[in-house]
Order: sequence, then structure tokens, then C-alpha cells
Amino acid sequence: MAKAHILGFPRIGAQRELKFAQEAFWRGEIDEISLQDIGRDLRARHWATQKAAGLDYVSVGDFAWYDQVLSTLALLGALPRRFGFDDKALGLADYYLAARGDATHFAMEMTKWFDTNYHYLVPEWTSETSFAGGVNWLLDEVYEAQALGYPVKVSLIGPLSLLHLGKIKHGLQHKLELLHKILPAYQQILAALRKSGVTWVQIDEPILALDLDQQWKNAFLPSYRALSMDAPQLLLATYFETVQEHIELLHTLPVAGVHLDLVRAPQQLAHFLTNWPAGRVLSAGVIDGRNIWRADLPALLPPLQTAQRQLGDALWVASSCSLLHVPVDLNGEQQLDTETRSWLAFATQKLDEIVALTTALNGNADAVAAQFDAARAAQLGRRNSARIHNPLVQKRMAELALTEPHRRSPFAERSHCQQKRFALPVFPTTTIGSFPQTSAIRQARAACKRGTMTHLDYLQTMRDEIRVVVEAQLALDIDVLVHGEPERNDMVEYFGEQLWGYGFTQHGWVQSYGSRCVKPPFIYGDVYRPEAMTLSWSCFAQSLTDRPVKGMLTGPVTMLQWSFVRDDQPRATTALQIALALHDEVQDLEQAGIGMIQIDEPALREGLPLKARDWPAYLEWAVRAFKLCAAGVSDETQIHTHMCYAEFNDILPWIAAMDADVITIETSRSDMELLDGFGEFSYPNQIGPGVYDIHSPRVPPVSEMQNLLQKARKVVPDAQLWVNPDCGLKTRNWPETMAALANMVSAAKLLRASVQDEMHVDCC
Repeated sequence: MAKAHILGFPRIGAQRELKFAQEAFWRGEIDEISLQDIGRDLRARHWATQKAAGLDYVSVGDFAWYDQVLSTLALLGALPRRFGFDDKALGLADYYLAARGDATHFAMEMTKWFDTNYHYLVPEWTSETSFAGGVNWLLDEVYEAQALGYPVKVSLIGPLSLLHLGKIKHGLQHKLELLHKILPAYQQILAALRKSGVTWVQIDEPILALDLDQQWKNAFLPSYRALSMDAPQLLLATYFETVQEHIELLHTLPVAGVHLDLVRAPQQLAHFLTNWPAGRVLSAGVIDGRNIWRADLPALLPPLQTAQRQLGDALWVASSCSLLHVPVDLNGEQQLDTETRSWLAFATQKLDEIVALTTALNGNADAVAAQFDAARAAQLGRRNSARIHNPLVQKRMAELALTEPHRRSPFAERSHCQQKRFALPVFPTTTIGSFPQTSAIRQARAACKRGTMTHLDYLQTMRDEIRVVVEAQLALDIDVLVHGEPERNDMVEYFGEQLWGYGFTQHGWVQSYGSRCVKPPFIYGDVYRPEAMTLSWSCFAQSLTDRPVKGMLTGPVTMLQWSFVRDDQPRATTALQIALALHDEVQDLEQAGIGMIQIDEPALREGLPLKARDWPAYLEWAVRAFKLCAAGVSDETQIHTHMCYAEFNDILPWIAAMDADVITIETSRSDMELLDGFGEFSYPNQIGPGVYDIHSPRVPPVSEMQNLLQKARKVVPDAQLWVNPDCGLKTRNWPETMAALANMVSAAKLLRASVQDEMHVDCC
């Protein structure tokens, strides 16, 4: 009999219960025991959902108090030594300290989990790193599930992926130097799980989807020989890309099963079935764990039936990856229209899809005939819906194919025009865009949506908030201002709500990191901007000051990456449709006198394919989409962009090709390390490396920011260097924000003074 399972379930709760509990704990409103109780209740609820759907195993080990990588480090006793933790007595306050930092500790670095919008905490590897064992949280969760009577499959991040995802801090030449230390720790964990009665452990090795060098490939066979000696049956899980090039390796590994992502790479199934080892489980990830479209069950069944004829009981049906990346339950969406709703499936509904396929494979197709019929009708209805295609957009796209977007003059000429217009000092200061989103702002937005606040009153409330933000920046003496974005619920959702072709949910929350959740819109049709989206807010803010106020837009690739994207046309086509809409917005802003326009692209690197062979095609359309947004603006208009929490060094030529006048990037958590590549590349335009981490509540002193700026000066010429935070400030409170920005401005002014002194000495 085929079995049904998933690689993981969303941990946040359908109503974001984990988020609110975390934040209450951080504020001191609940203690650790209360927080633990909430986590226990969420896990029990999620296991009950999986069992009720008919899965053969519930997933244990997918729950994390902040991040699964951080939790794995806590399990192994491998949190950075600089925190001074007692690994075996680690409490949640310590755990969160590593993630968020405090007045005396830098938070751990954070970056994107492969090509998703989920962020993980980056392990810090040194020659002193030990894996002597840490917390028992995983075993506790196993016992919880067993006590409730559930069959358990544990999920673990594999040792090779964990090592690969970390960063060497000192004392090591290669991450694999730690392999002899980490394997015994994993052996102890697996032995303990076997002793507890666990029969299956899903061990995730997503780095197999990357372009691995031979040294990493060679490490797999000896590692898994060691791991399999006293362990439950191991299901090696890969996802996010094809692993077809590793067929021989995966055939030889001493594991009981292998999971394949057959959504991202369906073609690999036929190749793996050739010479598949007898009795070994093949887990077929056919239900999309990263998008919310309803599965085409009738189309998915035949290839599974082909596999079953060969594999028999060794076939498992699964999600392509963890369901962490999709919302929890479509049943909470009461405001979606019937047609659109019929096209969607969230995590809970995806369990039903997995079980329906498994049931049909196991010879009981009649029991799920209604589900198959509904899936077939949904696919047909979506293809034929009049809401999908827009003739005006199609006409503009055809015209676009004949042109190449570009700025009027090269940067060297534009920069002179811009300096003449704005007369900025050396090391100009700015922020990335958003200011604190207070409870009063959120309440006003909610009241306006409910109809308990009139639209005019809401507009006045937002204008009052913009005035506060502008006056605060003037008081701080910041050189280039922002309006603070009080009217924006989210940097993607806000724009999507004003574009045709976008749909929205009430409760479609997905974890981005820690307690930060986002509610991605979904793109179901051609994207079109019916009217200006930001013009009135930007113009009002600019009317309050003579200093430049940046117009703030979210770029086309980020709008794409941070939405659930239609799967009936190439992503490149959708990105260019979004870019056309943003191009119109940029033109409106410029014509209204807004002289600086920021088009944020934090997701550009995130969207990069995992295989280098696919990079050029992606980067070509991604850069073209960005350039289309700013095409045709005058030389005096300064185009900014922002990127964060990713490694950029391998795509710097393409970032330069975007030709933004100013780029701001996240660098503080890496101690300006990310900036080195820009210096080696001799990045030609202006750059603002972040001088403090906005995801931590700590306020860095002036001296710390000065030190970071001095490091930046070694890489970036003074005339090209801007001073700014790492990212937007919406998650911070006002006292933290004002204190940190005051220190930032002081650091910039001190640097200006020191440069003037240097120039004076040189002149003398």
C-alpha cells in the first residue's frame, strides 16, 4: 500500500498564535511555561489535523520556536560560544537572544533559505565549535506525539546541509573539517530516537539541489554509513530542484528511502525509477509545498500509477517540500469569491490532496471520485475564466518585445546632474523606507477596512503620521527623507491591492522569520495598474520639506517572489507585466516633482535559480524588469534600490547592470563582510551599506557605526558612500528608532568632519 506523508507543517498557527505568544514573551507579558503550553497546544492541533486527513505519519521536528536551523543548533549544543550559553540548560530566553541579540550581543546573521522568502539563522563555525549535545526538546515532542497515539516520522536537517549553510568565522579552512565532530552528535540523536520507538527519520539534505563540488559529494557516502548504523530507517529528503545528477550517489547511500521534489523537477522521476534499489522507499513530492494552487489530481495520478507498478508498497506520496511556505487553512477565508476560492489549496487542503492520490493508488478511487471531479472542474474553470487575460496588457507586452529599456545617460553623467540638483553632503544619510507601524496605525487601518472610520478620517490620520515622521527626520538632521509608509500593510500586499490580476486573503499568513509573518497576495491574471498607487502620499510628504523625500516602490521581482504566482505562464512574463505597472507609477512620481524614487528589490538574489546553468536566463529577465521600471526618467531623477539578507557577490555584474544610481544593502550582521565583493568588483554606482541591524532591539553606539563606516571606506570611495540602516524600521518602536537614527547621523557627521580634517592636512 502506498503511504501518505508531508515533509513539514506550518508552525505559526492558523491565527498566528505562535507569533503573538513569542512577542508576548519578549515583552515579559507571559513566562516560559505559558509559552511552552501554547507551543504544545499548537503541535497537538497540527498533528490532529494531519491524522484526521489520513496521513500515515505525523511530522515531528518541524516545529521551531524561531527557526529550524537555530533549533537544530540548540539540539546539537552548537550555538555560538560568544553568547556563553550552557548548552544543556538552554532556556527560551537564551534561544531568542541568539536570534535577536541584545545590548551586549550581536544577533546571529540571517539569510534566505535557498530560493524562498523564509530566513534562517546562519550557523557560526570555528575550530572551537563543539557538538556535545544540547536541549531535549525534540525527544520531548516525540513523546508528546506518541502519548497522543500518533505514528511519528521525525524530520531533521542533515549534517552536511547544516555544515554547508553555516559560515566560517575563524580557525577553519573548510566547513567539512567539522564533519568528524558533528557525525557522532547526530549518531547519538538518531540512537535516542530509535530507542524512543521512532521508526522513520526524514533527514533533509537540500544542498543536493545545489551545484556541489566533489569534496561535498564525496562526504555523503561515509557520512551516511556512519549515520545508519544505529538509527531508525532514514528517508533522505531533497527538494527545490532536480537531483538527477546525483542518481548514482543516491542509489548507493545506505538509506531506507529518498524523497524527490517532483513539482520543481517532475522529469527526474523516470530517471530515478531506472535501476531503483528493490525495497527502497521513493517519496514522490507531487503536491506543491510552495504555492497555493489546487492540484490537478487527474493529471498527477497516471505517473504515480506507473511508479507504483514498479515500486509497490515502497511508493510514498508527499508534498514537494515542507508546507511551511504556504498558509495553514483555506477554510478561514470567508471573503474570497467562490470562483477564486475553488482554485486554491492551503496546507490543510494539501493534506487532503495527498491522501486522495494515495487512496486512488491503493485501489479505492471511488472513495475520492468527488475530489478528483472537483479538481478537474477547478482546472477547467481557471483556464477559461475571463478574469485571467487583459487585452491591454497583452498589447503592451507585444510592443515591449520590440524595445530595450534603459536610462537616458550613463551613471557618470547622471551623477553630476543629481549632485547639482540635490547638493548632498559627503556620506549622505537616509533610511530604507518604513518607520514604526504603531498599534494606532494598525487600528486605524483596520477601522477603515471595517467601515468604522470614514475614508477621509483615515486619510487625515495617515497624513498626521507622515507629518510626524517627516518632522522626526528633520529633527534628526537626516539628509534624504522618507514618508514612513504608515498607509502600507505590507510592501507587496499594499501594491497588489491596487493592481488588477492580484487576489488577497484574510488569514493567508506565512512565516518569514521568527515572529515576522507575511500575507502574500496571489497573482491569478494579467497585471495592470488602473491608477496611481503612491502619488498622493509622496507628494504630501514632499510638500512638508525642502529636503528630498524618496518615492517608495516595491520592485517587480520582489512583487513576484513575495506573491503566490500564477503557474499558467512563464514567471518572466508576469514580472514584466508588473514592471510595466511600476513604470507608469515612476513616470507619475517624476512628473509630480519627486526627484528620488526607490524601487526595492530585496528578493532579486532570492529568485536566483539554484543551478548556475539557469542563472543567465533568470538574471536577464529580472534585470530587464527592473530597468523597465526606471526607463526614460531624466538624468536628474535619482533611482535607488534596496537589497537585503542574501549573498550578492556571485551576481554583482548583474546588479551593476540594473544601473540604479544608489543601492542600499544589509551588511551590519556580517560586520560589513558582504561589502567586500562590491569593492573587489569595483561597483560603479553609489552604495549604502547598512550600519545597524533593524531586526534586533539593540541600539548600537556611535562608535560601533563609525567602525563599520571606516570598514566601508576601505571598499567604497567616499563620494559613493551613503549611510543608512540595514532595512525598513516598521518592526521597531519609536524610542529604539530615534536613538539608533540619532547615533547613525552622529556617526556620519563625525566621519564627515574627519574627512575634512584629512583633506585639510593633505592641503597643508
